[in-house]
Amino acid sequence: MGAVLEQHNLPLDEKTEIPSFIVIEGPIGVGKTTLANRLAQSFGSDLLLEGADDNPFMEKFYEDPKAAALPTQLFFLLQRARQLKEIKQEDMFNPVRVADFLIEKDRLFAELTLDRDELDLYEQVYVSQTIDIPRPDLVVYLQAPVEVLLERIQKRGLKHERFIEAAYLQRLSDSYIQFFYQYNNAPLLIVNAADIDFANNDDDYQLLRQQIIEVKSGRHYFNPTQVSL
Repeated sequence: MGAVLEQHNLPLDEKTEIPSFIVIEGPIGVGKTTLANRLAQSFGSDLLLEGADDNPFMEKFYEDPKAAALPTQLFFLLQRARQLKEIKQEDMFNPVRVADFLIEKDRLFAELTLDRDELDLYEQVYVSQTIDIPRPDLVVYLQAPVEVLLERIQKRGLKHERFIEAAYLQRLSDSYIQFFYQYNNAPLLIVNAADIDFANNDDDYQLLRQQIIEVKSGRHYFNPTQVSL
């Protein structure tokens, strides 16, 4: 479903159908939260953020992944599931929502960090927590090389991310590629985010925003560098 809204960045007499629930996804450092914030502002929509800063186990995880992986994953899973259940209850009051997480991606991190017994326990909790949660109307998957991700992570300088290593990011990026290669639960827009600055360059942002508005079904690819040539 979509919501018909009159948008600030469109002509006043033009109305555009916006996907009702837009999810931005991609590996750490690719710009999910930045894009989600800008879209929510453009569309006047509710914003759901995964809140890594709220997870008390994050810093411990990056210091010692083996010791803190399970509580880190369970905290995120419960947090994300709660947010999605809440928006379903409030569905009639908010025509558009934007989130910087897809609940299914939680498993990617779990499979990378948990041992067999921990993963079995995690899966039981996952199944119980994800029953009857809303599906997105559009997923935007942002991609960028690991060196770009590392540069962006270092630039933003978050305390709990200072121990992230290139090898971990590479495994994570590979998991995302494999996951979205098979993903068909919602319309999907795959974006090369390596050379697009939707945080500071308004032209870049408007170009991507227009792509997001136009996707109604199926799988689509957007490479801004090809558009600019």
